Amino acid sequence: MKFPGSVLASVFLFVAETTVALYLSSTYRSAGDRMWQALTLLFSLLPCALVQLTLVFVHRDLSRDRPLVLLLHLLQLGPLFRCFEVFCIYCQSSNAEEPYVSITKKRQIPKNGLSEEIEREVGQAEGKLFTHRSAFSRASVIQAFLGSAPQLTLQLYISLMQQEVTVGRSLFMTLSLLSIVYGALRCNILAIKIKYDEYEVKVKPLAYVCIFFWRSFEIATRVVVLVLFTSVLKTWVVVDVFVNFVSFFLFPWIFFWCSGSPFPENIEKALSRVGTTIVLCFLTLLYAGINMFCWSAVQLKINNPDLISKSQNWYRLLVYYMVRFIENAFLLLMWYLHKTDIYMYVCAPLLILQLFIGYCTAILFMLVFYQFFHPCKKLFNSSVSESFRAWIRCVLFACRHQKFLQPAGKTDQRSSGDRDETPSSSKISSVPSQILNAEEICSA
Repeated sequence: MKFPGSVLASVFLFVAETTVALYLSSTYRSAGDRMWQALTLLFSLLPCALVQLTLVFVHRDLSRDRPLVLLLHLLQLGPLFRCFEVFCIYCQSSNAEEPYVSITKKRQIPKNGLSEEIEREVGQAEGKLFTHRSAFSRASVIQAFLGSAPQLTLQLYISLMQQEVTVGRSLFMTLSLLSIVYGALRCNILAIKIKYDEYEVKVKPLAYVCIFFWRSFEIATRVVVLVLFTSVLKTWVVVDVFVNFVSFFLFPWIFFWCSGSPFPENIEKALSRVGTTIVLCFLTLLYAGINMFCWSAVQLKINNPDLISKSQNWYRLLVYYMVRFIENAFLLLMWYLHKTDIYMYVCAPLLILQLFIGYCTAILFMLVFYQFFHPCKKLFNSSVSESFRAWIRCVLFACRHQKFLQPAGKTDQRSSGDRDETPSSSKISSVPSQILNAEEICSA
């Protein structure tokens, strides 16, 4: 049975980040910074409450007689109890033989064009561990993008305004960045397992390393750009964040309304129509929060029973990174034009170049992951290199077509000028020009 390391990592980040946030808020209170204290507590306690609700919802504790578990969740101690429960199940499973098992069928990744179907016995203990892993994965994503991401942005902004990075704040920002990267990594793994649910997916360690660097550079670059822009144009950053959130929040709903599909009723049997709407709104809010800072990897599709699109849309990925690059470049340009005296000793062109290199490095690691380390790369219709070569061929064809049109336009202008100067010879001169154009077309 697989060791529940993901559960341990989620609980460690949850406890460490909450503890440091409470300590840092106490230092802000001692220094008289009430606003920084309030915002630090808000971005720490709100995701804590959402994590507790997520764990209760996944385990269906409201429909079960478990008052002690509910009390622990109200005291914000639910993740610790769940982690203790996970390791109790893991330790007991190696000692006792289970009388009841279920059989799952998975297909192997094709090798040499052949794919075999394998059967595997899953005991009750392993099924419980799977549920716990799934719950903690979702909780990590919520903690990362509804808590750690705004918290990291806030603490970096405070450090920039005060021009001081304390030990506590640096530790807090490091933990927040690790939490966001880990949440983004869980999004990637979740997307792979949902899209290829019928296959036995095994993610190699090098794939985890590649995703880690991809997400680290992408998220760090995005947060720095937002902080720099906020430091000079505080009002306009609200507009930017609002446009991003509303766009990604409404996109799944607009796609759902245009499809004409009926309202989904099979999310949870115990939920009413109002409860289902609340859950869907929360999912779209989380989806918008993820895409605010990085590529979500999971495409929300409300008219799908799994709520996740299983198709690999390369064009949407390309459009996202192109639009995000343009937005980051525009924000940096506004920062450069309106930067204040606090950046007197900062080499602005060098900083912009470093951010540009960091963003390109993130894209490079992403391409390396999809080309070499994706566990299901053999199932792709086309690889990254093939798509890149096709894109280059399209660009070259467009350039050749443009070069061909320019001489044709010049000859047309010349022939029209000749007609204006010598109208009597227009009929004679038009025939050779047409022959010349035909010869050029054939040679091209």
